[in-house]
Formats: sequence, structure tokens, C-alpha cells
Amino acid sequence: MPVPTFTDLCREELALCGIGEGDTIAVLSQGANRTAYVDAFLAAAEQLGAVGFNVRLPHVDSSLDGEVGAWQVGATPLAGNRPAIEALKRVDLVVDTIFLLFSREQKEIQEAGVKVLLCIEPIEHLRQMAPTRRLRERVEAGAELLGAARELRFTNRHGSDVTYRLGTYPVITQYGYTDTPGRWDHWPSGFLFTGGADDGVDGTVVIAPGDIVFPFKSYVQTPIELTIEAGRIVRIDGALDADLLRAYMEGFDDPNAYGISHIGWGMLETARWETLAADRRGMGMHGRSFYGNVLFSTGPNGELGGPNETLCHVDVPMRNCSLFLDGRPIVVDGDIVVDELKVTA
Repeated sequence: MPVPTFTDLCREELALCGIGEGDTIAVLSQGANRTAYVDAFLAAAEQLGAVGFNVRLPHVDSSLDGEVGAWQVGATPLAGNRPAIEALKRVDLVVDTIFLLFSREQKEIQEAGVKVLLCIEPIEHLRQMAPTRRLRERVEAGAELLGAARELRFTNRHGSDVTYRLGTYPVITQYGYTDTPGRWDHWPSGFLFTGGADDGVDGTVVIAPGDIVFPFKSYVQTPIELTIEAGRIVRIDGALDADLLRAYMEGFDDPNAYGISHIGWGMLETARWETLAADRRGMGMHGRSFYGNVLFSTGPNGELGGPNETLCHVDVPMRNCSLFLDGRPIVVDGDIVVDELKVTA
């Protein structure tokens, strides 16, 4: 049986997104970046009977996808380009190959009822973590549990013990495709999250050896202890890894960099924790999505509807944690224990 081409993968993805005869898609790109993605999505759209076109921006900002430089979220080369923004607001689906997430431009496009699909990971990763309808069912089942909870607590054997007061912000699901008007997703991904009240996160988070810090794209070697009070990091203690994180956050010269962003857990069984050791390309969706990780994040919460618009965003997928909703165990020592959320369910 022949290996599916990238266009074949994109056609399957667009079909999951509900794209078919007479629908319209725009592929947003910058400069000469990811031309293979543009070509594959447009060819796939044509095969499905949809109308597709490319919105290509002349300005290239490589910081947006985390490949090089500071990963400054929310500032995009689409800002101020009204003709391009208006064109993107008039299609059924925007395929984003530049990283609009956390930006005002993406929010405006979604509010117009447009589906937005981010796709910037290496093609091999897209193959490895192809979305399924079953993944969506499991992620949405998790969202029901998370949405009904009023307290989230997570711990690990290294000393983490932090609680989030829930109910202020919605639950965001990511299962790798979107067929709902106005909804964003990221191909590939498989996790869910919400945010605590802006002043409702308290405790200690110990980022342990083997946990991953993005955007550093590195495994922690020495523990980092974060003291959190009323939704803000007030101390960063530890050795070299703590020094690096502290210096990185200080570099933004922004008090909001120390705010707590989202919290959730990974559910994608085909995502691999160890991939980053040999393959540092892309944003690191293997690391963010791997099954049973607790995804702890700092910085902006605009994606949830919150007021924090700092450019400093840190994602930390943590291994071997336990996570509880209103005292009920959901993840225990890095393994999902609720039957309807399990891979085997």
C-alpha cells in the first residue's frame, strides 16, 4: 500500500474540518516559508471541490513559530494589514502557517465565524500524530469533567502542590482539527486546558528533571521551584535551569510575564515525550501532547478571554504528576485513570 503523500494527509485533514464542495479556504503564509504546506493544502482543497487561495505576507518573522530567537507570542506580521485581515474573515477556514495564536488579528478572524487551523509542525510529525474522531471524543469527555470542576490540584513527588480556583475561564480543547465555525485548533495536538482565576492560583510547582521547557526546547536537568501566590510567580529557586528561566522572563521587562496561564493534561497516545531529544524542529507538539503529561503554562491568557497580553509565554509539559478535579483523580503518576479518557476505552 503506497505511503500517503502530504497532499493526501492535508485532504484528510480538511475533510475532518468539514471542508467540501463549494467551501472556501485561505492559507496564510509569510515570504517563502512553508511553500510545501501552501501547495499541499490548496491541492487538497481543489480535490475536495473547495475553493482555495494563498494570502502571502511579505514580512517574515521567524520568532512566531519558535524556530529561532525569542518566542514572542501575540505580535504578528498580519497586524495592520486590513486587506489581508478582511480577506481572511470571508472564508470558511484559514490555515495558519505563521502562528497567529494569542494575537488580536486571530481573535477578530474567529469572531467573524471563521475556523482557524494552525499547521507549522514538520511533516513527519503531522504523520505521526494524525488526528482521529476517537481522540476528539476522549478530549471532549475530559473537557466536560474539567468544565464542571471548581478546583484543580496537581502534585508530583518532587514537591509540586498547587491549586487552581476554576470557573472564571472556559475549557479549550485541542484534538488536531476544527469543524466548528469560529473555533481554532492546531494540527497536530491532543490535550485540553483551562485557566485559574487571575488571583486564584496558589502553591508550589517543582519542574523536575526530564520535564520540558518551551520555548527553550530542552529537558530540565536541575529542579526549578516556582512559588506562586494569588496567580503570580513570586520566586524562582534552583540551580542552572532556574537561572535560565529567571533570566528569560526578566528579559521581557514585563510584570505580566509572571502571571499563570493555562493548565491541563495531554491525551495523545501517538505523541512521544522523547522525540525532542533527537528532533528539535517545530514548536514541540510531541512534548505538549504526550499522554498523561500535566501541561503547566505561564504568561498570556488572552486565548481564554483573560486580560494578560504579555509576549512571554512558557509551556512546561511535566511527567509523572497527579492531577485532581474537586479531589477526584484524573491523572495519577502520569497515567490517565478515568475510563472514558483512556486510550483503551
